[in-house]
This record gives sequence, C-alpha cells and structure tokens, in this order.
Amino acid sequence: MCSLACLALAGLETSAVAQRSPTSLAEQYLFQSANQERASRGLPPLRWDASLYHAAYDHAREMAARETISHQFPGESELEVRGRYEGARFSLIAENVAMAPSVAVVHTAWMNSPGHRANLLDPRVDSIGISVLRRGNELYAVQDFDRSVKMLSLDEQEQRVATLVASGGAIDLLPATEDARRTCQMESGYAGERQPWFVMRYTAADLEHLPDALRERLGSGRYHQAAIGACPARDTKNFSAFNIAVLLYP
Repeated sequence: MCSLACLALAGLETSAVAQRSPTSLAEQYLFQSANQERASRGLPPLRWDASLYHAAYDHAREMAARETISHQFPGESELEVRGRYEGARFSLIAENVAMAPSVAVVHTAWMNSPGHRANLLDPRVDSIGISVLRRGNELYAVQDFDRSVKMLSLDEQEQRVATLVASGGAIDLLPATEDARRTCQMESGYAGERQPWFVMRYTAADLEHLPDALRERLGSGRYHQAAIGACPARDTKNFSAFNIAVLLYP
C-alpha cells in the first residue's frame, strides 16, 4: 500500500512492521494520552489493534515522504480501503493526522481541534492504531480508530440472534435450516415449502440488539415459532456487518 515516493524515502525512522503493541516512546505517549483523556471523561479505553497500526504506518510514511499531511493523497486508497487491506473489520473508522516537532504538541493540537478531539473521544470506537515517524525536525503522526466487528461463523451469528429472540420466552426456536440461510440471501420472498407470516432481513454492525420493528413483532403475541438464518455480509463502502433473516410463524 506504500507509493513509490514512500518507498524511495531515505533517512526515515520506522517502527517494526510486525508491531503488536506501541513500542516507540512517541506511540506509547499518544496511546496512553488518548486513554487518559477518555478515562477522565468516563469513556472506556481503546485497545491496540495491529491492523489499524499497519494502516496508520503506511499513511504516516506517505505523509513523511511528501513532507505534508493529508487524509488521502493522489493515488492512495481511502481510509476505509486501507483499513480493510490490512485486515481490519469494522462498522466505522476514523483518522487523525498531524505534523509537529513533538508528540506533546501533536496531542495538544488534536485535543484543541473539534474534529480530531471528537474522533479521540468518540464513545463508539473501541480500537486504535498509531504510527509516528520522524523526518528531519518534524514528526508525522497518524491515529486510526475503529469500532471492531468480531469474526463469527454463521452458526455463531444465528446462536447470538436466537438468544435475543428467545429472551422474551414466548417464541419456540426452530432448528437452523438451509432454507433460513437462503432466505437471508434473497432480496424478497422466502425459501422452502413452509410460508412464514413475517420475514425480517437486517444488517447490523453487532449482534447485541434486535431491530425495534422485530422486537415489536415478537411482542405482538401473533407469532409462536421463529427460524433464524445468517448469510455472508455484503459490505458497503468497505464497512463490515452481519446479514440476518428472522422468519416468524404462527
């Protein structure tokens, strides 16, 4: 993902590409500072993510090579694509960039900028990767944030949704079937011989909650059986999500 200008860069300090935690003092400082800012406001800490680090590292090299800052240079992929290329799976992603003589100045600048501050204190993000590179007297810093989406098998996705559906106690769960999974892949209608009274297909960044419309159906008392099918996610603009179908029967 590094351009020719990046590869030609000489005299640039770099961190180990296989980094699994912040190892440079600059990266440690920004990582700890970010979590201190969040802790002081009652926000959960960010965990270090190697995929986000790699995305941040590549972009920091681009900035240092060009001796300027930007969120995307000509010929460079956009942030969402860079994150996915490095293996990140997310429902949202954001980035802070800076050029300054010290990391203290970088952090202060981010906290004094409404947009950068909002990224750093966003309660929705849970992961971060940071890269800081030096060229001459300047540091080039990148913070990449995301809300990670955990890898789950189709069986695991169906089990999680089944737990939510069954929590009301009034619905009997039918065994998982290929018909339910095929229904998930369809734009409309249903697969199989038995016709459901209601089908809801939805896409979610996590499987912690059911859609409000589905919860209303489950609470109506009209339905007594449910089948659940998951199918491979169709990403939109490189964001990751789960695709689910819930079929309700009398």
